[in-house]
Amino acid sequence: MVVTGASTGIGRATARLLKSRGWRVLPTARSRTDLDLLRGEGFQPVELDLADSDSVEYAAKEVLELTHGVIGAVVNNAGYGQPGALEDLSRAAMRKQFETNVIGTLDFTNRFIPAMRAQGYGRIVLVSSVVGRVTIPFLGIYSASKFAVEAIGDGLRVELGPAGISVSVVQPGPIKTSFRKRVVSEATRGLDMRDSVFAATYARELSQPERTYTRPTDRFRRPPEAVAKKIVHALEAARPRVRYPVTAVAWFGDFVARFFPARLKDRILSSKVIGKEV
Repeated sequence: MVVTGASTGIGRATARLLKSRGWRVLPTARSRTDLDLLRGEGFQPVELDLADSDSVEYAAKEVLELTHGVIGAVVNNAGYGQPGALEDLSRAAMRKQFETNVIGTLDFTNRFIPAMRAQGYGRIVLVSSVVGRVTIPFLGIYSASKFAVEAIGDGLRVELGPAGISVSVVQPGPIKTSFRKRVVSEATRGLDMRDSVFAATYARELSQPERTYTRPTDRFRRPPEAVAKKIVHALEAARPRVRYPVTAVAWFGDFVARFFPARLKDRILSSKVIGKEV
């Protein structure tokens, strides 16, 4: 089986846990340094950049060669978040967000479906986010990509169910990983920070790559192993769940998405924006 985005955080924790349970895990990463670190832990890693179609093709072929065409499961964890108000994002930034989190993820997954159909079984896990249920200010394009992942999960589940292939979506809330720090470091790419009406917010929140800014929900943060356990259940349970919210914030977000009126959600979220700029 293959786990994407296994260089750190949720992906690394998932690869380790699955390996400890007897799975043969082929983790993916982009950088040579991360690939070497994975080899040092006894893995046989595969280089993959979801934003590069050639990389997706080569990585999928390598995985199928290493597994002799038999693939039990695909865990789609790799992705990144582009911060910024929607009006400030360049076309290139929007495209890269979707190329990685949506198009690349589905392209990579699709390359294993024929093998799973031939086998008559398979498990696919898509790691989404609580913001794939509730959009929050300044992460609108990332939320949009995760909403798309949710839709892909629903579509694949119906289309692949008759073939014996199970599809589950995992929805982490606040997790103790380096994701937030990476978001800050990516901020200046494709984002008009200087001339924006939100320039003061960007200067405060996105000007220091080493800073991991705090949020009220941080007290609910869980370690990446909490997500890994849900992924294991999706892969090993006789009847895996359709969705796995992780953390109280994710459960609450799902509740809000289903039962809160849109205008009430707007008022709550607008309070995070109004009054921050002068």
